[in-house]
Amino acid sequence: MKNVIPKIQVLLSLAVVLVLLSVGSVVFITSGDNWQFFVEDNTPWKPKSITTDLEGEEKASLIKYGYDVITKSPEIIGPLSEDAKKRFAGNMLSCQNCHLEAGTKPGSGSFVGVANRFPQFRGRENKEGTLLERIDGCMERSMNGHKMPHNSLEMQGVVAYMKWLSEDVPEEMEERYKGYVKVDIPNEKADLIRGKEVYTQHCLVCHGEDGQGQRPNENGMYLYPPLWGNNSFNHGAGMHRVITAAEFIKTNMPYLQADIDNQVLTDEEAYHVAAYINSFDRPQKGSPEVDFPDKKKKPVSTPYGPWADNFSAEQHKYGPFQPIMEFYLKEYGIKKTK
Repeated sequence: MKNVIPKIQVLLSLAVVLVLLSVGSVVFITSGDNWQFFVEDNTPWKPKSITTDLEGEEKASLIKYGYDVITKSPEIIGPLSEDAKKRFAGNMLSCQNCHLEAGTKPGSGSFVGVANRFPQFRGRENKEGTLLERIDGCMERSMNGHKMPHNSLEMQGVVAYMKWLSEDVPEEMEERYKGYVKVDIPNEKADLIRGKEVYTQHCLVCHGEDGQGQRPNENGMYLYPPLWGNNSFNHGAGMHRVITAAEFIKTNMPYLQADIDNQVLTDEEAYHVAAYINSFDRPQKGSPEVDFPDKKKKPVSTPYGPWADNFSAEQHKYGPFQPIMEFYLKEYGIKKTK
């Protein structure tokens, strides 16, 4: 991310210059927009890994189970679970379909450092919420299911895994891994025709013309997840907001090609294809009108009402969003970015 580390710009007649910044016991190496964080023994810092870093952990088995829940969600807490009482998720998505690489990839709603940010105020509930309550929201929306009991082994495992990933994270790296990278949203209504063109060129090969993804058989987990339809996130999920989806797409798609430092799609392409994906039918969350008790806190791209303004449902879904943002700033003194 461009704003995480102060840049020292050195011009030396077309030569590439590496700038070393000593900060306590760590060193940053930066060249252009790419940089790396080194720890005391001069090895690159990286998130903890289940395969290499669990040895000696007091809660190793619980952490590993949480990792399994996140990577094999349909089999453990979803429709493929052998225990019907544990089918908390209502679709075939895995948690890591949104939180890529089991929540360790920056720019994809990473879990690295996430436990350190709770309790946290959230406008959707208009209150300070716990990490467990945040997971509840994902279960009810992204997973189109219902809450896991907070004392269940599955919930405790997921929390243990998130807390483990949040231990001893350097402040600068925690900021880098936080949430999504902002995109410059075009001041125009999203164009579904242009979105379809982007989808056809970059997304169809994995997710299919019908957006239903790929899996080996009807009893197997998806290799590439469905983007709409019954097995995708419901309309109350954050990913159903065009701006949020565009931010995720920009730094993560096409899969295995884009990352936080190198993107394939332009901001405009991410914006239009996000709208195209969200133009299709998907499960409907019950009682969406109770979300955001203070309607002024509702993101401008929330596609379902009611709102604290008179803009149309279509504009809230597809934009342009700038006039809505300007209204909230003028009318309520609230600066909105999404």
